[in-house]
Amino acid sequence: MPPDRVCRTVHQYSKEPVSDEDMQKLQEIAADYIRVKNYVYARFGGTGSLSKLYPGYTVQNEMTQSGLRKTLEMPSVYFYLAVFDALRDIKSQWTKTKTRILKQISRNVNFTEEEKHYLRFLLKIHDAFTAVLNQTEINLPQTVQKTCDDLASQVNVEKLHRYLCRQTRKFHVRLYTDAAEGFSVSERAYRYDDHGIYIAVKEKRKRIFIPLTDNNRYQCQIYLRLYPKQKKVCLHVPIRVTVKHHPDYTKQTGIAFGIHTMLTTDEGHCYGKELGKYQTEYADWIRMQTGIYNKNRSSNPGRKKYSAKKSRLTGQMHSYMNCELNKFLQEEKPQIIYIVRLPEPKTGGVSPTINYSVSMWQRGYIRRRLLDKCEEQSIKLVEVMGKDISRECSCCGAAGVRKSGVFVCPSCGYTVEEKTNTAGNIKKRGMEGKTLN
Repeated sequence: MPPDRVCRTVHQYSKEPVSDEDMQKLQEIAADYIRVKNYVYARFGGTGSLSKLYPGYTVQNEMTQSGLRKTLEMPSVYFYLAVFDALRDIKSQWTKTKTRILKQISRNVNFTEEEKHYLRFLLKIHDAFTAVLNQTEINLPQTVQKTCDDLASQVNVEKLHRYLCRQTRKFHVRLYTDAAEGFSVSERAYRYDDHGIYIAVKEKRKRIFIPLTDNNRYQCQIYLRLYPKQKKVCLHVPIRVTVKHHPDYTKQTGIAFGIHTMLTTDEGHCYGKELGKYQTEYADWIRMQTGIYNKNRSSNPGRKKYSAKKSRLTGQMHSYMNCELNKFLQEEKPQIIYIVRLPEPKTGGVSPTINYSVSMWQRGYIRRRLLDKCEEQSIKLVEVMGKDISRECSCCGAAGVRKSGVFVCPSCGYTVEEKTNTAGNIKKRGMEGKTLN
């Protein structure tokens, strides 16, 4: 059953400029927060600490014994949040490393299926992966150990272990950050009152008061983002939103994404027809500004106006996308939406202009926002297999011809707009069970 609630982030803003004294106190915490995270990155980000990452209490105990908190004179409510934030980042980095190694394994034509199976097993079992990287004996629970031994008996273990170590050294990096932009705040370190929030600082029994633009109160861990130049702060608050259920949402809909038209349904309905205009304006401006910056790099040109306009153009584009996605859900009333997994961006192309337009395509944002909205509206989003999906006829399944945005099937004579045909194939494959979920 779908969840009754989903997690979303809301923002609260400071109502008045934060004084220089209070901002300095917050920046001190943010700077110490980053120091703690970088210390954890350096000490526990390598292969030797893989065994300490789960569940993480070993890292917590070692950080307590390190004496770093006393050296920084940092409140424990911030110190341990920084430790576990860094620990979460390290785990995420290892997940990315394993994902990249898995892709390399799949692409390697010199491996047999048995060798690929063994390598995937090592990447899946954390203790086995840790043992290989630290060149120690693999020691697993009895049933899992038997599976490991059976797989190892069919391959050259030493060769595959060396390969896994090489790929790990190639892809895994130790994290580091200089961005002291904010810090997490636990429930014990703040209190809502007097139309604002009181936040604990490094001084004992002292809190600073920040008036807020709203009177909403929350009880959870929040993230405090600092904007020293604007003398303001922003609170990022994760909340649980109740999922909406719509009895009249009964359709099964296939959709195809596009650069010029945001999405097209299997019935030929188009949403986001002006997306191409926003995309082109944004890509042309980025390309022009990049050229100007590269020519004047020696004189150290400022980026303040550039960042402001980039943020404004991106905000306009995202606002338009969200409006069109809302319109799509309200008008189509889907119970299930079928989409195709989009391919990764590729280098090269017919011209730099087209390359820039494709690279600026906000498809990742569109997909994330569609997924978020589907979760909030209890709509199921299903990915289907995408191989040759735009070349098949959605009517008879034969191979067709695409020309000037129109799909023509020489077998049955079916003629339709190209994206509509693709969306029809997406829905067809979804209903046939050819899905990736």
